[in-house]
Amino acid sequence: MYSLEQRTDAIQLFIESGFNENAVIRSLGYPSPTMTIDCLDRDTIRRYRQRMDNLRPGHVWSELAVEDFLHRIGAMARDTDGKLRPTAAGLLMFGHEYEIVREFPHYFLDYQEHDRSVTEDERWTDRIVSSSGDWSGNICDFYFRVYNRIAQDIKVPFKLEGTDRIDDTPLHKALREALANALIHADYYDRRGLVIQKWPDKIRIANPGAFRINVQEALAGSISDPRNESLIKMFNLINVGERTGSGLPSIRTVWQKQGWQEPEIVESFNPDRTTLLLPLAANKAAAKNGGKKRRKV
Repeated sequence: MYSLEQRTDAIQLFIESGFNENAVIRSLGYPSPTMTIDCLDRDTIRRYRQRMDNLRPGHVWSELAVEDFLHRIGAMARDTDGKLRPTAAGLLMFGHEYEIVREFPHYFLDYQEHDRSVTEDERWTDRIVSSSGDWSGNICDFYFRVYNRIAQDIKVPFKLEGTDRIDDTPLHKALREALANALIHADYYDRRGLVIQKWPDKIRIANPGAFRINVQEALAGSISDPRNESLIKMFNLINVGERTGSGLPSIRTVWQKQGWQEPEIVESFNPDRTTLLLPLAANKAAAKNGGKKRRKV
């Protein structure tokens, strides 16, 4: 018997998915009925487990067989015959792109680097897309590929902890939070994919789907209503992302300490889309937006 909250979430997902019955089945905790573990990328799973082992040595799940491990973290679940199959979250996190689009036809991840201002040159100079076919295309590998590209341009001040240099700063953590938030809260049934664009003076992260809570509550922190709860768990196990709703306030605090322009959230609707603009330049007057719903973070 499902709770009122579960049934309400199922109805909301049914609407968000374009009245897709399979989406409702998955929202109630069932696995995808046509998928097997072969739909998942074993190299992605191996790297994920290695990161978790490094961060959580001796964890009780570290010695489990692959399917049992994936079951524990929510990436697989038992069907009505008792067979373990990938969940929607497991498919997104670890799947092959060509398998993911069977369940999420409009799934698309796009990272673009630009070497000049957006007003000078719209064309990217380097790009990572989920459909290229030369890597897995799942959100776990996309996260690390994109974060590593962004992080390499961050200047790290010289700081020691004992005799070890500390290369992880609050800015690094804020960028990880921003990237993880977009991947976790995206509506992958939407027709427009997730797009991240990086210029020398700004980063723009746009994901399909609107906030599920009032934006002011999200900006205040401590309140969260995530679209993809299982993805939060998987990222949290490798120390990525926040569960408490403190992500946006934390990002704002870091930007203030950097002396940069405040991050901004832009919401657009029909189709729903959330864009986070992260300036990488000193504070100055922000340009007007001409009609979209824009809020300082």
